[in-house]
Amino acid sequence: MLDKRKFYINGQWVLPDKPNDFEVINPCNEQPCAVISLGSKKDTDDAVKACKVAFETWKETTKKDRLNYLEKLLSVYKKRFREMAEAISLEMGAPIDWATDVQTASGQSHLEDFILRLKEFNFDEQFDKKSNNHIYYEPIGVCGLITPWNWPINQIALKVIPALATGCTMVLKPSEIAPISGMLFTEMIDEVGFPKGVFNLVNGDGVGVGTNISSHPDIDMVSFTGSTRAGKLISKNAAETIKRVCLELGGKGGNIVFADSYKNAVRDGIRNVMSNSGQSCDAPTRMLVEKSIYQRAVDEAIDEANKINVDQASKKGDHIGPVISKVQYDKIINLIKSGISEGATLAAGGPELPDGLNKGYFIKPTIFTDVTNDMRIAKEEIFGPVLSIIPFENEDEAVKIVNDTSYGLGNYLQTEDKEKAHRVAKKLRSGCVYINGKAADSGTPFGGYRQSGNGREGGVWGLEEYLEVKTITGWK
Repeated sequence: MLDKRKFYINGQWVLPDKPNDFEVINPCNEQPCAVISLGSKKDTDDAVKACKVAFETWKETTKKDRLNYLEKLLSVYKKRFREMAEAISLEMGAPIDWATDVQTASGQSHLEDFILRLKEFNFDEQFDKKSNNHIYYEPIGVCGLITPWNWPINQIALKVIPALATGCTMVLKPSEIAPISGMLFTEMIDEVGFPKGVFNLVNGDGVGVGTNISSHPDIDMVSFTGSTRAGKLISKNAAETIKRVCLELGGKGGNIVFADSYKNAVRDGIRNVMSNSGQSCDAPTRMLVEKSIYQRAVDEAIDEANKINVDQASKKGDHIGPVISKVQYDKIINLIKSGISEGATLAAGGPELPDGLNKGYFIKPTIFTDVTNDMRIAKEEIFGPVLSIIPFENEDEAVKIVNDTSYGLGNYLQTEDKEKAHRVAKKLRSGCVYINGKAADSGTPFGGYRQSGNGREGGVWGLEEYLEVKTITGWK
């Protein structure tokens, strides 16, 4: 079992102020795979103090200096790429090929893109040729970064890299149930040799270190990715000090499949939802199908779900692993049972363990048909390999159903009619709309409407989240 009890504060690996061991569970076998420490208020205070001191000099570094550090970090990341994939596979049960080709690759992609955006970003600019006013972007200050377990290095990279790039200092709290990747990333930071105090890591849970970060008077900004419930608590905690809060929260995406969709639209939609074991906040977990092709779509969905293998993370190949924890497993199974009790048709999968797997938090790819948008499975974020299929009559009805949710992170639509695609995409109330399965390019903004959060991550928008904008008059 890995011993990861230390924190990284002021450029050193240090023991916590007081012992508070926490076992990290491997979701494939339900056994401990590592032990970490849960930090105290004193640990958070020490990290923030180091940030405050370091900020005075780090904010004065040039763009060229910071680019040099980030390019070194990219080199170290590439060198330790395989270690990162193994860490993610161990802590969250991601199949090793998925952990390598998608999860770990996302961290490298964000690093590369932020380096590009930083090279192009102008921190000093004249307001207008006719004006003597000057616009200056400067780092917001000390940042508290709280990251989730479902896309661990993806979210660390989306927060830490722009904070470093803009001259901020930071305390990172990765999820306590998947902290190993975050600690490996910290080793990379240390290997590069960033100035002490610029980056700090304190492990802990939301009630402890999470609350300490969000309410800390010397933290200027909190960036959080996780559940909407936790996002509300963070906003309340942060309100007392009027700090900036950037939230990337839950989702309940709709996927509109029109009758003129491309051939494999339904099958691709199933694969999209089930990938990462259904643990993606922008997954299209409500599939809306035009009535004229409803039965064909249902048949294809059932067939595709039954083709998806569920197996151990250590095995290579195209399959899904377990969900992250017993808490998540029980929640998902409860929601599957609620779908059955509310009258939806269980068309594939179900609450039983997959064949041959009697240990671990494994769940069958599950499809519900005959779903109405007022059922729990259509309203609540399940965060597991579960999809609801809902019929619709026409375009207006489809848009109304998709927007009938408190969330607004990612929605999807499938049609060969470009004019219709553009028209519908503009009507969907979400931060991202994916047409015909096309992924977002690196550097595009990611974030949500309504209870899916606020702010944007990625690209120049991700840099701007960590900057204050200053107007200076009489510049000429």
